[in-house]
Amino acid sequence: MRGRLVVGNWKMNGGLAQNAALLSALAAGWRAGADREMAVCVPFPYLAQAKELLAGSAIAWGAQDVSEHASGAFTGEVSAAMIAEFGARYALAGHSERRQFHGERDEQVAAKAKAALAAGLTPIVCVGETLAEREAEQTSAVVTRQIDAVIRALGTATTRTVVAYEPVWAIGNGPHRVTRAGAGGARAASRQAGIGRGRGRAAALRGSVKAANAASLFGMPDVDGGLVGGASLDAREFLAIGLA
Repeated sequence: MRGRLVVGNWKMNGGLAQNAALLSALAAGWRAGADREMAVCVPFPYLAQAKELLAGSAIAWGAQDVSEHASGAFTGEVSAAMIAEFGARYALAGHSERRQFHGERDEQVAAKAKAALAAGLTPIVCVGETLAEREAEQTSAVVTRQIDAVIRALGTATTRTVVAYEPVWAIGNGPHRVTRAGAGGARAASRQAGIGRGRGRAAALRGSVKAANAASLFGMPDVDGGLVGGASLDAREFLAIGLA
């Protein structure tokens, strides 16, 4: 049985006081085990706070994005080495909001994953289709294309990469939700691509996870955890997901 990884993505939310309350509650309430891991991906300004308040706990931390460049004249970018200096373990790459609103291409996402690995971080590569692509029955083709770009860039290093399926149509509070029945195409594509999390284990995370559906989603074949958005900002909800 593979261990479960549950990662919270705060997105552009947070503040020093509310972060302190949230991180302290998570550190106090999380019961780690050999079969489960928890991490939080925070905005760049809060990496130092995450390091301080999670020190000594079993909760890892990471960033929500990473530059594909190691250094140079790239104003506003943050390199993987900078993130790693904080003791971070993870970095998201290619979140649907980055693809949708910042025009990130598959090749750029793959380059970010490669940069993260070079700095000793574990990249969490996000993949997923739009609603139009889903309705056109293109889920498997889209996700396979996105993952293929990572495989071309990383080769065998994909065994040290996490893939998170978080379809654009299921992000946020819209009427569309990821269900057990609707996940087969992306799950099959990510498994076929052979992406893994350490020691050659496959690690496919699911997006749009809440406490109410966590046990059902985590019970699906080839699902190894979740990438949690808004629900990760509520300590009780996020802990319930992690312990589901």
